[in-house]
Amino acid sequence: MSRRRKAMPTTPVTCEIESLSHEGRGVAHLDGKTLFVDGAMPGETVTARYVNSKRKYDELAVDSVSNEHPQRVTPPCPHAHVCGGCSMQHASLDFQIAHKQQVLLDHLQHFGALKPEEVVAPIASQSVGYRSKARLGVRFVIKRDEVLVGFRERFSNFLTAIDSCPVLIEQVGQRIPELKALVRSLSCYQRIPQIEVAAGDNVVALIIRHMDPLTEEDRDKLISFATDTGLALYLQPKGPDTVHKLWPADGQELLEYSLPAHQLKFDFHPTDFTQVNREINAKMLDQALDWLAPEKSDRILDLFCGLGNFTLPMARISGHVVGVEGSQAMVERGYHNAGKNQIENVEFHAADLHLPMAGGNEHPWYGEYDKILLDPPRSGAEEIVKSIGRFNAARIVYVSCNPATLARDAGILAQQGYKLLKAGVMDMFPHTTHVESMALFERG
Repeated sequence: MSRRRKAMPTTPVTCEIESLSHEGRGVAHLDGKTLFVDGAMPGETVTARYVNSKRKYDELAVDSVSNEHPQRVTPPCPHAHVCGGCSMQHASLDFQIAHKQQVLLDHLQHFGALKPEEVVAPIASQSVGYRSKARLGVRFVIKRDEVLVGFRERFSNFLTAIDSCPVLIEQVGQRIPELKALVRSLSCYQRIPQIEVAAGDNVVALIIRHMDPLTEEDRDKLISFATDTGLALYLQPKGPDTVHKLWPADGQELLEYSLPAHQLKFDFHPTDFTQVNREINAKMLDQALDWLAPEKSDRILDLFCGLGNFTLPMARISGHVVGVEGSQAMVERGYHNAGKNQIENVEFHAADLHLPMAGGNEHPWYGEYDKILLDPPRSGAEEIVKSIGRFNAARIVYVSCNPATLARDAGILAQQGYKLLKAGVMDMFPHTTHVESMALFERG
């Protein structure tokens, strides 16, 4: 027999915010139950409404604040209270990044039982117009007879009705009404679920996912829009492998970004993984090189190397760099970019780094290295880290987009004799709770 779920309270409540969760929500207690309050800050007294009720906790959203935290600010986006794209715009940037730094340290202590010998100053950037990659949802709302383009609302799967997005690069963030009108003018306006944004140094590309074939009139409208705005347009009729360029019809599918300080230029496809914040990427790279301290005699291993974002700058100042990546397409992109920059002291290999390492030398990149750099996805690098001792590296720099998996892997490194010397955060995604961080380990 199933139990009927208790109805969610409909009356707002007043509560005292005791602390901030790692997800950036205020924590309070009421009648012995934990409340997570979106939009609240520590020490505030807030009136909040229920948005979700669980057995062990409730989720609420702030309606009003009677005693504001000194670091509370007016959000730079008028849609911040409803859009789920950013969740910390009500807090100052100093508060946001201090919170992220504490989240990193808490995770290192909780999951890895570690404390860095030095906590380095955070790396920050501009807080608006920084996002060069994004996936925007598209939906036609019949009741409103309107196409919406943007991110999901908080606490729902509905898209937020917005007219601008200040965190997106200006060429797209200030053109939301134009994108709405463009989609609405197409014959398949109800069958376009997504527009992906990817920006190079000089060109911003849009990938339009369409689930029905486009008519010639549709194509003409898209080309006209691209001509008027200067944006490049790509189409995606089915899976990711069907993405192709519509305009300009120049036969050039790749975009480009540069690292001027290192005299490097990278080609990438709009669907390739690249860092969303170019300013932070450059600063992050400089710090990684400073910590790793490559020398001309060094042989360096770059794990989860992607298209060579770290590999090629390291190759400029070291003896030989080996990049390993799970995608063969990225391996080919790495070689392409090495050739583009006339770098020969590199090699790239494809391997699934999430599988346990075998006992022998099954891969051509197995061997000894002086230094290692890791930049894994959110799931971390548990399997490769378990066997990293076989590479005999004296120094390891770990770049992470998830402090929980970094802390877990840091604990494994500690078991293999590596000391955590430095750690700090990089504000790759201002106004969000996403924590990008970097840690330096040295063999004891």
